[in-house]
Amino acid sequence: MPCDWRGVFPAACTQFHPDQSLDLPSTMGHLDAMLESGVHGMVMLGTVGENCSLSYDEKLAVLRATVAHVAGRVPVLTGVAETTTALACRFAKDAEEAGVDGLMVLPAMVYKSDERETLEHFRQVAAATSLPIMIYNNPVSYGVDILPATFKKLTGIDNIVAIKESSEDPRRITDLRNEVGDRFTLFCGVDDLFLESYVLGAEGWISGLVNAFPAENAMIWDLCEAGRLEEARKVYQWYTPLLHLDTMPKLVQYIKLASQECGFGSELCRAPRLNLEGKEREWALKIIRDAIETRPQIPAKV
Repeated sequence: MPCDWRGVFPAACTQFHPDQSLDLPSTMGHLDAMLESGVHGMVMLGTVGENCSLSYDEKLAVLRATVAHVAGRVPVLTGVAETTTALACRFAKDAEEAGVDGLMVLPAMVYKSDERETLEHFRQVAAATSLPIMIYNNPVSYGVDILPATFKKLTGIDNIVAIKESSEDPRRITDLRNEVGDRFTLFCGVDDLFLESYVLGAEGWISGLVNAFPAENAMIWDLCEAGRLEEARKVYQWYTPLLHLDTMPKLVQYIKLASQECGFGSELCRAPRLNLEGKEREWALKIIRDAIETRPQIPAKV
């Protein structure tokens, strides 16, 4: 199955009202800020989108609203993060009916599957839909590591087309290329490893901090694509203290706080996630506000 996914795909936040109910208008407004920066796709209901904190019906409501709002401007993907293979297959079918353009599929949640079980999970989800699929490998957060040799066993499934590599080991980009060649489009899934991953051959970036700094995020990508790596490195050096926030257990709270500080959306998360307080909040705000004060100038055209 051909795949033209490439570039920056935000892992978009889901916005909530103060009573923790879904705020779809604010969610769509936040998407607009990122679309205006020139992102190349949108990933709804990832970790940053608080997938596992939403009910099944709420997830579909977010997807239907996003598909209608984006209206074909960029591909819309959704995370598929369910506790059983059967439920993941059901959600894949319902997401396809909601009009999304692709799926970002995780191993089943909670239970830590072995390789045979993980492969069977992906095979069944792929068989349940005609949509193109990105496999999300995040052993740090979810406890299942999909090795390059394991991905080789998925090369025969036509609608598995891409990999989001979030093992925090940029060597995996090279190992994947050596194992599966160009069979899959490779996305960096760890914000503070983007430049390293790009140089090694990643073709896309599933980004969290783009929610807060869409223009600067776009600038790094555009500089890389123009071959201006030294300039990209300087911007990346400025950006890296922020990007580290994407790698921590409270990444959702940090990214939503950064977005609020930059005028995009609200820091409100759904419990058990709570707003940051005390020294932790002061620490995060210092990183965010220092970055805002020293942000690089955006050129008229890269």
